Amino acid sequence: MSSRRPIYYNPAAANERINSPRIEGLKSFHQSFPNYAPTPLVQLPELAVELGVSHVLVKDESNRFGLPSFKVLGASWGCFRAIAAKLGCPATISLEGLSTRAKAESIVLTTATMGNHGRAVAFMARLLGIEARIFVPECMDQDTRDLIAGEGARIVVVKGDYDKAVQGALDESRLKEGVLLIQDTAFEGYENVPAWIVEGYSTMLNEVQDGLAELGLTGSVMISPAGVGSLAHAVAKHCKSQSTPLSMVAVEPDTAACLSASLTAGKMVTTQSSETIMDGMDCGTVSSTAWPDLQRLVDACISVSSYEAHCAVQYLTSNSVAAGPCGGASLAALRHLAKERSSLLNKDSVVVLLSTEGPRKYSTPKDVSIEDAVGLTQTLTQINSSNPTLSVTDGVGETEIANWLASWFAHRDIEYYWIEKVKGRPSIVGVLRGSGGGKSLMFNGHTDTVSLSSYEADPLSGSIQNKDGKQVVVGRGCLDMKGGLAAGLAALAATKASGRIPRGDVIVAAVSDEEDASQGTQDVIEAGWRADAAVLPEPTQGGIITAHKGFVWVEIDILGVAAHGSDPSAGEDAILYAGSFLQALEKYQSHLPVDEALGQASLHCGLIRGGEEPSSYPDKCTVTVEFRTVPAQTEESILGDMSQLLKGIAAQNARFRHAQPRITMSRPTQKVAVDHPFVQQSVATAFSVLGSEPVVKSGPFWTDAALLGAVGIPSIVWGPAGEGLHAKEEWVEVESLGQFEKVFTQLVQDFCY
Repeated sequence: MSSRRPIYYNPAAANERINSPRIEGLKSFHQSFPNYAPTPLVQLPELAVELGVSHVLVKDESNRFGLPSFKVLGASWGCFRAIAAKLGCPATISLEGLSTRAKAESIVLTTATMGNHGRAVAFMARLLGIEARIFVPECMDQDTRDLIAGEGARIVVVKGDYDKAVQGALDESRLKEGVLLIQDTAFEGYENVPAWIVEGYSTMLNEVQDGLAELGLTGSVMISPAGVGSLAHAVAKHCKSQSTPLSMVAVEPDTAACLSASLTAGKMVTTQSSETIMDGMDCGTVSSTAWPDLQRLVDACISVSSYEAHCAVQYLTSNSVAAGPCGGASLAALRHLAKERSSLLNKDSVVVLLSTEGPRKYSTPKDVSIEDAVGLTQTLTQINSSNPTLSVTDGVGETEIANWLASWFAHRDIEYYWIEKVKGRPSIVGVLRGSGGGKSLMFNGHTDTVSLSSYEADPLSGSIQNKDGKQVVVGRGCLDMKGGLAAGLAALAATKASGRIPRGDVIVAAVSDEEDASQGTQDVIEAGWRADAAVLPEPTQGGIITAHKGFVWVEIDILGVAAHGSDPSAGEDAILYAGSFLQALEKYQSHLPVDEALGQASLHCGLIRGGEEPSSYPDKCTVTVEFRTVPAQTEESILGDMSQLLKGIAAQNARFRHAQPRITMSRPTQKVAVDHPFVQQSVATAFSVLGSEPVVKSGPFWTDAALLGAVGIPSIVWGPAGEGLHAKEEWVEVESLGQFEKVFTQLVQDFCY
């Protein structure tokens, strides 16, 4: 059983009927455009055989009036009607007549867009000889902006998402006389223009009906992209107004599934959206005028991934249908319907796919349907998420991997949150909500890796190879710690796919920046995320680490007096004085406290900086000491010890001077009792799955578990086996990944139910 978002079905829609007469003047309006011709209705007989239906036909909207999208049909009619209404012109006025009046009244058209709608409004403004101001979100790529500007429009870039761009265009129309908003999203007080835009799409649908009739066919199912719902609204009304009604299927991106969410909730809801190649459907709210009819008339609603849309684009292209991702979405939805053996399809079905846009550039997406730990490890490893603040070699950060994870959660309709306190360093928290009354469990895994430059082969390979007779996944970060994170994701997917909702929440926190400053886990904690227990699946070779030391970085400035190297009477050598401090520090080291689980605390001098040039006395020498701490030590105790040590040196040497020691970085220790119930539960779960108990021990390295422990979350470090942490070659064992997928899945069962 898959964990992906289920198809929404509305069985009552099969019996719905609607009276939708042809709009007066619309046909002649579009036919008056230069070079009007119906767009092709292309048959795909091989696909029909493959899917077990009678016919599959694609309405190819890759070239409508020279634009690569159907959008111009609705936008042009919406512009025409809006200007005519504003100027008091009859609906029968010609384009030339309307142009003359609009120019005389200095009419300006404005809208918000993710691409084709804005370009269509700009096209109409150019046709009429008037100005267009198009508001776009900052995430829009430059190529799309240039295409819109190429129609003569002025581009206004808005900081924020599509909804913020809509607000910007609305404000423009409200504040400036003669500016008309041409938006396909309806809201309270703004219903006429979206309704006219919906009417405009009827031209395409009537062409489909005429094309089917010429082929002697009667349509059974029509699949349409949804987005804000304007086209879907037109399609739904068309399907239910035919003498033989068609089933209407709407499709939208997993990452912007506002119609699916609203239909499931039984009311309009606004959803968060994240990256998708289906830009034209990247929106979070359904049009208010479309919603009532969509709720009643849509037979099914499907969300698809960017990868599925991409595969559909490739298929259509190979069959001479020029399509972009929004166009491919309809085919992706059909494939999903067929795979699920939907009752909407049978051997006699005649399926019409609306391919709503032509080809355009986009980054090839990765598959998000993967649910096993090995496949997930491979995919995560193939995404560059090197830490940008860790070394002299620039890393790219975690944005790309966070976008993929957001898509992975969205594909399964798993609630997720994007946390980005520091720009370019996002973390993602996915949560499978429990039914209530159970204990919550967090899997916390970092998405960043160390530099790729130190890797000997292809750091982004993610391939499976043989090492010493073992199958392993190779690549930078596969072990540290994308493999462990993958096992946590696989457990989450398996839990959802089981159909048994746990009583407690299951949380996966995919955090940034663990390799440097642990910004991600700190952000997640600050955002309020808590759990009854946590697993950090760092590579522990299968053992459970319940405790590890903390660390504190202390800087000490030893002071001298700058002078020329030839004048010893004036100069005091800070570097030479630092030697006294280092000698005292060495003696102090032997007296550091000892913990029964972690052993003796330790220290070392990690950095020493001083001097300007060989010919001068240095006036300052800065020594950075790293303390690896045990619970008995605190920041205050360490600073106090350093101050006392410095005072002791000064008492013996009156010329020895120093600044107050200061802490530049501090992380707590981590310690959970070996007999803690969660530790014992984890051991018991591992034994039940693997037949052997994992070793319970303390660890030599620091992890984010200490930060979780500091806010009261009992946390263990427990992850797969492999080799090559931060080395020139890195791998994680395939067998170990499979074991941890099973163990983590069972741990959820044992702890959260």
